Amino acid sequence: MPIVVDIDVMLAKRKMPVGVLADRVGITPANLAVLKNGRAKAVRFTTLEALCEVLDCQPGDLLRWEPGDAADLYSPNEEDRPLAGRPEA
Repeated sequence: MPIVVDIDVMLAKRKMPVGVLADRVGITPANLAVLKNGRAKAVRFTTLEALCEVLDCQPGDLLRWEPGDAADLYSPNEEDRPLAGRPEA
């Protein structure tokens, strides 16, 4: 996955349990786990802001981009999509 979530790193630096972070941010531990494990499809800016406030960090401390194969799976332009992603003609 090209976007890597480093919440675990900040939790370790702050010596904060996941449950405490979820409580302080105001999200369920299950939703925090989805985000933390990189399974989230999106994150609200308000949630990102709350995470940064509680962990005393910047968004770049929690999220980073790494090149990977997932970037090749989708392109907003139909003609740029791999053939496997196009509907049958």
